[in-house]
Amino acid sequence: SLFCHSLLFTSLPTAPKTFTFSPCPPSTSSAHCRYPLGMEDGRIKNDDITASSQWYETTGPQYARLNHEEGDGAWCPAGQLQPSDVQYLQLDLRQLIFLTVVATQGRYARNSGNEFARKYRLEYSRDGHHWISWRNRFGSEILMANINTYDSVVRDLHPPIITQFLRLIPVTDAVHTVCMRVELFGCAWQDGLTAYSSPEGQTMMAPGYPITSLNDSTYDGALERRKLSGGLGQLTDGVIGQDDLVQRRQDQLWPGYDYVGWRNDSLGPGYVEMEFQFDRQRNFTSMKVHSNNMFSRGVKIFASVSCVFKLHLISEWEAEPVEFHTVLDDRNPSARYVTVPLKHRSATALRCRFYFADTWMMFSEISFQSGMNLEQLASPSHWPPVLTPPSYELNSKVPQTTQKTGKSHTSILIGCLVTIILLLVVIIFLILWCRYVCKVLEKAPRRILEEEVTVRLSSSSDTIILQTPPVPPRVSLDPPYERIFLLDPQYQDPAALRNKLPELSQSAEASACSGGYAEPDVTLCTPHQCFQSSVPHYAETDIISLQGVTGSNMYAVPALTVDSLTRKEISVAEFPRERLLFREKLGEGQFGEVHLCEAEGLAEFLGEGALLPEQDGRPVLVAVKQLRADATSNARNDFLKEIKIMSRLNNPNIIQLLCVCVCVSSDPLCMVTEYMENGDLNMFLSQREIESTLTHANNIPSVSIADMLHMSVQISSGMKYLASLNFVHRDLATRNCLLDRHLTIKISDFGMSRNLYSSDYYRIQGRAVLPIRWMAWESILLGKFTTASDVWAFGVTLWEIFTLSKEQPYSLLSDEQVIENTGEFFRNQGRQIFLSAPPLCPSSLFELMMRCWSRDIADRPTFHRLNKESNIMDR
Repeated sequence: SLFCHSLLFTSLPTAPKTFTFSPCPPSTSSAHCRYPLGMEDGRIKNDDITASSQWYETTGPQYARLNHEEGDGAWCPAGQLQPSDVQYLQLDLRQLIFLTVVATQGRYARNSGNEFARKYRLEYSRDGHHWISWRNRFGSEILMANINTYDSVVRDLHPPIITQFLRLIPVTDAVHTVCMRVELFGCAWQDGLTAYSSPEGQTMMAPGYPITSLNDSTYDGALERRKLSGGLGQLTDGVIGQDDLVQRRQDQLWPGYDYVGWRNDSLGPGYVEMEFQFDRQRNFTSMKVHSNNMFSRGVKIFASVSCVFKLHLISEWEAEPVEFHTVLDDRNPSARYVTVPLKHRSATALRCRFYFADTWMMFSEISFQSGMNLEQLASPSHWPPVLTPPSYELNSKVPQTTQKTGKSHTSILIGCLVTIILLLVVIIFLILWCRYVCKVLEKAPRRILEEEVTVRLSSSSDTIILQTPPVPPRVSLDPPYERIFLLDPQYQDPAALRNKLPELSQSAEASACSGGYAEPDVTLCTPHQCFQSSVPHYAETDIISLQGVTGSNMYAVPALTVDSLTRKEISVAEFPRERLLFREKLGEGQFGEVHLCEAEGLAEFLGEGALLPEQDGRPVLVAVKQLRADATSNARNDFLKEIKIMSRLNNPNIIQLLCVCVCVSSDPLCMVTEYMENGDLNMFLSQREIESTLTHANNIPSVSIADMLHMSVQISSGMKYLASLNFVHRDLATRNCLLDRHLTIKISDFGMSRNLYSSDYYRIQGRAVLPIRWMAWESILLGKFTTASDVWAFGVTLWEIFTLSKEQPYSLLSDEQVIENTGEFFRNQGRQIFLSAPPLCPSSLFELMMRCWSRDIADRPTFHRLNKESNIMDR
């Protein structure tokens, strides 16, 4: 299909593609971090491109830009290259980059060049002094390059490289003249981690199981006395280990390859000590450790961790540690992320001791969430450079004007044949179209077209947008933000899922209403009924989908409602921007950021009627959504619309808009909302146990069944209010519920933008980021979002609450299996998998959850009913 074809970018010379750059998601992986870094479009400046030598001034390093032919068309080192020569092109990327892809070309020079590199190797450095030779996972240093002068050849780097400086070194087997043009792909390394040290990984040997080497095989530092130091490796390569470590993936060299593991009895102290060094002083909020929990083989997540901090590399370790105790799990063998709160401690280095809970402890990834401290925020000179997202175009083949003249006659012949074929296609299309129109006129009811029942995972998220070629020129000057994808994962083509559901195209007409992603519930019937014939089809209705600056659309809003709300002026007060003191970045999206701030004098500014949390003399904490200065005019208009609509939402269980900073003379635009001191519900519950005499005796943070029931009532109350306005949330989950000290819940929309919850969202190649584990089947398969799909998500949110957010929904299923399970819901043949009843959940409440997950929309309760029934249970 055109959609499938548009997602592929290969190294074949006949596949020209166009794509643009967008900032990298904080959760870094080689599958998603694939943005052009700026050789072709000039963001990498000439001063940052150097070389060991050059043939002429016109073949200097500044001409090594992919698809450019300035000067004499490429960088060429001096003289003919000998097999023993080491000539290099060096790039300074100005910040740490997670580098995943390299593309190369030879010198074409308007059909006069004849020089290219058949092979090359890479050296990289994070500090500009210590250089490391890149090797793939098989130990080879050589990358195959070009076979002619004009085609671009793209190579994935396995493992990826974390670096600021890179050298490309052409390699030859005989005496040759070589020239190169290059582009790099990756994204900013937001962790800032420059090195970690740890004991060397060990080998697991057990009867009946294969010998499993758990060493850090891609570590690029030193190994001395069985200790790794000064480098990075598998714990930062973006590859997550499997649940069953002895099961071998196709891309693995051996079972357990993605894990680094240690045995308890081989380490005397009973813990693994690791040290982490960073590029600058950071304010750490949390550490995420992906751990194996295959307890049947003596593998568990760590029992506890203790971390100490060093403010500067030359200073002493601080005496006060941060300690965290995990909740061990002997029932679910799934590997999982364990989030360790670091309590906003500032440091340039951490030393953590991970204590064993069983015989083995195994990690596959460790990442950190941090921001700048207050001193760095006050000084823009300390801010790290950010890759900005201009429009960017990369072609894997040079334009037709630069093709070899010897092929001109062939090109003319091919052009004639293509023209004839196109004329035949147009004639056939017109014949088929006429027949189709006649059939449509013969049938009174409108049938669903095949395109509408194509299984599509669609979203209006601003994180990733795919523009399917070919398209006419865009009227807007604001280019879409796109990302290149050079891989071919199993679920890259949504039509593959339809092939697994052959019944879909036959039965969709009889199923729930079809609809687009942003379809609101605007009918005059009950909230779960389909559009009636008196209501226009959603594709013909003016639907407004607010594009939140954080990358999440809080509400899908009916156009009618938007018109009635946005015709009025903004009804909230203008707050002095200088009174907002930034404390922490909560998240970011394509067009803006969300910050945690202190608002000086906010209570006095808003007056006595303001519903603010108790301060006890402390500054008021607020969340500030801030639009970036480089945001498009459309994003700016949507931001103002969101302010107008948010200003008219008034419910004790919905985040309240307090004030704004929208004066034209003082960009950027900001909206200031409430922020609850207990953070989000997911983090709150995951750090607590169920209330008991044991928790009281040992002063363990706990929560009671009554507390959880009261939380459920509040969420249903807030959603009942949104449903009454025909607003659809589309991302209801515990991560989007905030709590104050009295356990009052406010429904928000920050979850998608936060690093902490990136694993809760399924990233579709080239299209969207979706919370599929919370989504109803019709939302995933048909793109239909209504209050009924919010009801489904409410059932999953209840399940999270009564599992104390200790695991993801469907944690035993991969993302692909979750999508396949929605097909079972569609077929409704009794093979669908439901979430199991949490041990703490009353049976009546679990029955309510099951009704929320009814296959048929009409069978799901409304939020009015849910709120009434949960109130009865709460009593």
